[in-house]
Amino acid sequence: MKVRIYYHHTDCGGVVYYAEYLKFLEEARTEFFEQKSVFVKDLKQRGILFVVARQEIDYKAPAFYEDVLEIKTWVNEISRLKIEFEYEIKNQDGKLISTAKTILVFVNKDIKPKAIPEDVKNKLS
Repeated sequence: MKVRIYYHHTDCGGVVYYAEYLKFLEEARTEFFEQKSVFVKDLKQRGILFVVARQEIDYKAPAFYEDVLEIKTWVNEISRLKIEFEYEIKNQDGKLISTAKTILVFVNKDIKPKAIPEDVKNKLS
């Protein structure tokens, strides 16, 4: 996924504000799901939700106003209850900006752990 950096993504120095990366990762995960024909709306209708249980980000270099970032997203591991995503973010010159990891835990409507359906596992593997 590509993200163009606008002024509202930056701090007073023109550098992407660190918390903006969480939004970028969320968008990249959504795009990844949809490319694999897994739709959050459909999961919700089946009583399947997920929550972020852990988020790691390593900032390697700053990104700036008007940069175009490419976010590569992949599944590193799928278990019975959770999915571990990894990411690599580079700027338009190929410079590594950030690496990240997100662990999603699948839950029911009461936010209790729920096994990931086999059809979802198969699509994401």
